Amino acid sequence: MRARANSFKNLASSFDRELENFFNSASTSLVAPPSENNFVKKLQPKISEFRRVYSAPEISKKVLEKWGPTRAKLAIDLSSIRNALVSEVEGDGSVEFDRVWRGRRRLKFKEFWGEWKDEEENEGNQTEEWKPIRDLKKRFKELEKKSELGEIFEGFKNSELVEKVKSSLKSIRKDPQESQEVPPLDVPELLANICDKIVDSLCSKRKNQLLLHSLSSGESSLDELDVRIASVLQSTGHHYEGGFWTDNAKYIPEDGRRHVAIVTTASLPWMTGTAVNPLFRAAYLAQSDKRNVTLLVPWLCKSDQEIVYPNSLTFSSPEEQESYIRNWLEERIGFKADFRISFYPGKFSKERRSIIPAGDTSQFIPSKEADIAILEEPEHLNWYHHGRRWTDKFNHVVGIVHTNYLEYIKREKNGALQAFFVKHINNWVARAYCHKVLRLSGATQDMPKSVVCNVHGVNPKFLRIGEKVAADRELGQHAFSKGAYFLGKMVWAKGYRELIDLLAKHQTDLDGFKVDVYGNGEDALEVKSAAKSLNLNLNFLKGIDHADSSLHGYKVFINPSISDVLCTATAEALAMGKFVVCADHPSNEFFRSFPNCLTYKTSDDFVAKVKEAMEKEPQPLTPEQSYNLSWEAATQRFMQHSDLDKILTEDRGAATATTRPPMPAVPKASEVLDGGLAFAHYCLTGNEFLRLCTGATPGTRDYDKQHCKDLRLLPPHVENPIYGW
Repeated sequence: MRARANSFKNLASSFDRELENFFNSASTSLVAPPSENNFVKKLQPKISEFRRVYSAPEISKKVLEKWGPTRAKLAIDLSSIRNALVSEVEGDGSVEFDRVWRGRRRLKFKEFWGEWKDEEENEGNQTEEWKPIRDLKKRFKELEKKSELGEIFEGFKNSELVEKVKSSLKSIRKDPQESQEVPPLDVPELLANICDKIVDSLCSKRKNQLLLHSLSSGESSLDELDVRIASVLQSTGHHYEGGFWTDNAKYIPEDGRRHVAIVTTASLPWMTGTAVNPLFRAAYLAQSDKRNVTLLVPWLCKSDQEIVYPNSLTFSSPEEQESYIRNWLEERIGFKADFRISFYPGKFSKERRSIIPAGDTSQFIPSKEADIAILEEPEHLNWYHHGRRWTDKFNHVVGIVHTNYLEYIKREKNGALQAFFVKHINNWVARAYCHKVLRLSGATQDMPKSVVCNVHGVNPKFLRIGEKVAADRELGQHAFSKGAYFLGKMVWAKGYRELIDLLAKHQTDLDGFKVDVYGNGEDALEVKSAAKSLNLNLNFLKGIDHADSSLHGYKVFINPSISDVLCTATAEALAMGKFVVCADHPSNEFFRSFPNCLTYKTSDDFVAKVKEAMEKEPQPLTPEQSYNLSWEAATQRFMQHSDLDKILTEDRGAATATTRPPMPAVPKASEVLDGGLAFAHYCLTGNEFLRLCTGATPGTRDYDKQHCKDLRLLPPHVENPIYGW
């Protein structure tokens, strides 16, 4: 409307100038020779010029104030105006000249139209006013009367535009009872929606191209500036989280499906427990159509892959590694697992012999999917975690403790002192970042909010091998043709020290007893040298998959390790129907109920159990025992002890994405303490000097340029401008 009014005003001014020029030329022709009067006679007013009469300031003001779809139509007899102009010029110019020119003073536009008069006065002076002007004033008078009666606004109410607006409002209108429960929009929520649009537009536009610009030195562009603007909005908390001081707007299911994110510290082809077990957990949790599952695994740059992955196996892209993982999994479970695999940046630490996350791992789970998080090795993931608190982003966070790090650290130099600090740091991060902690066995340290439960199963392939062995024995066939073996990563902490000590001590008692050892690792040369120096009957072979057919004929699995939390190889050997000789240790508590598990307390007892296993035949597994070893049973135990069976089945239908979650009650003292611990940990891990002093891998607070290239990420200084600008 404002633009329309300005256009009317400009047209009126233009018409005013045209009239003044016209009257100047007309007055000149009155005093000019008769031959020049022909110029005025030939004047033919243009229709477009007289249409501008509508844009006079007074007229446009009246029209805008009483504008409506049913406005009165205005009409002007243009021929009458033309005739009137010509006749006045040709006639007696003394009186008309005084009216038009008024002593050679230019006539104002307002004076030309005259003042507003009553209708009766206009009718009495019809001879002194032009008929078109008189008609025009009459029309505006009718328009004014209609506005007094409310006819114009009544027409506006019934207009098509108003009806469309009303219908749109009705379509989003709730019932009165429901609308009372919906809180009004506030400023942060409106700003969040605007920022979301900007971020989505800018990031999707130039995310890939920005990588090339930011990696090249001394190069800047408008595209990089666009993404920096988006990153600033993103890093300053543009998502609406329920208000300035609260963090209530977490994930709310809309279609009844819950999101489960499993975050682990290793990935295939590194054959370690934290790579294999979370993979199976994701596959079996995804079998329910009520859950969407995402497995988040570390991505290593090629230089680290060459160190970690066996047989010099490397991947050039995350997609290539994902294909390898899925093929390996589907060969073993026998069905197509419907879950998503994502990657986060990681770096391999040679000192710790483990993968350390680089940057904020939580950011690789979108906020719209941040429902339930399962942290495989929560202490490991959070030692140097510098990012958003897991319990703030997710509705429920479960930690699963896989590794007895204290046992490993005690074997190092100044191990007792290091173990003391690590123990308290583990308790610190577990309390700050988890709602519930599951310990696979009592071999781990007692952490806050923790319970002991074995939530791991065995590969279904091992159970099928055990079934085949039992079927062969029923047919009278000899199932086992080999003796004893040991399988594990060749590092001292995996039981190699205990194995060498036991065999060296009872070399005479176990005369003729031979053990085949399968494994690769950093301590391989030292282990082989120690066994050779003691003249032990150990046959060292290259590490292979435990399900390999060459291992099916062994009858006894030897596992003297006391550093494991829950040995996966022990469970697999029992599933294949073999004897297992292991230490009477909390890590083997779950296996004691199986008749084929032979535990020992002393070295002499070890000799007795080995002889018993070599002389007897193992018992076939019962259906109940097979089920207890399966991933179906492990998943059921996990759901029960992590409280997910209650959380995933609770009725959240009343909560929708359009309603704000209720305000929380006054927090408990323990919750305030946990929040304080999380904040203190965030501050300490943000300082690079303190990180290095505590043993962090340099450059792990943020991911590096190679990770940006491999994972197609925004550079760290764009994702986190507080440190990069």
